[in-house]
Amino acid sequence: MRILVTNDDGIFSPGIKALGLAMRALGEVAVVAPDVEQSAVGHGITVRRPLRFKHTASAGFGEVPAYRVDGTPADCVVLGVHLLGRPDLLVSGINIGVNLGLDLTHSGTVAAALEGTSLGIPSIAFSLDTSAEELGFEEAAQTAVAIARFVLEKGLPPGTLLNVNFPATRPKGLRVTRLSTHHYEDTVVERLDPEGRPYYWIAGRPVGEEEEGTDLWAVRQGYVSVTPVSLDFTDYAFKARLEGLLQDHRLPLP
Repeated sequence: MRILVTNDDGIFSPGIKALGLAMRALGEVAVVAPDVEQSAVGHGITVRRPLRFKHTASAGFGEVPAYRVDGTPADCVVLGVHLLGRPDLLVSGINIGVNLGLDLTHSGTVAAALEGTSLGIPSIAFSLDTSAEELGFEEAAQTAVAIARFVLEKGLPPGTLLNVNFPATRPKGLRVTRLSTHHYEDTVVERLDPEGRPYYWIAGRPVGEEEEGTDLWAVRQGYVSVTPVSLDFTDYAFKARLEGLLQDHRLPLP
């Protein structure tokens, strides 16, 4: 099996090193990751400038070929697939910090898996709760291998990826979950630069309801959360009602 490994924390992150080395148990591994941290960049693709794709032995992957890209996680997937060949599996992470609920809309880690899924490649995003004093990337990577082996054997439905979050402590088990309301409550901090001109810093704190069965609940209860995520954003429950409402109101068309 051929496995493409990427992330959004950058090629020198301990999370991707643990994941990339562990995936050798399943087959031939190649690593393609951003040259610097690209957290919260979402599913951006670079189209207005050229990209660099450089072999990077100093990243510490040994005999595993590793390449850094001066672009987004999605860029890494596109270049990895086109330059190294189509993999049988794409894994993204292990992210430093959870990606739960509405985090998926801006997570670069999940965006890489979304890009892989859009290309028809079975894809998994892995993230680790970092609230503990010690970060267990190696232990999480072993569980990631087990989940990846399952996906390689059983497959995933077209247009579906897995979003996996590991708890901060040794897991009690695994739970299949749905997305929570977890998101960041934004604040904007205004400051002045040395010349007296204002600049702004977007900050935020994580909030969300810990409802049983959600990814947030599972991770806080000490379980590995596995959430199937679909590329189809259509709200089918509202679609039929919307058709009726539009017909009733007879909206004028230009």
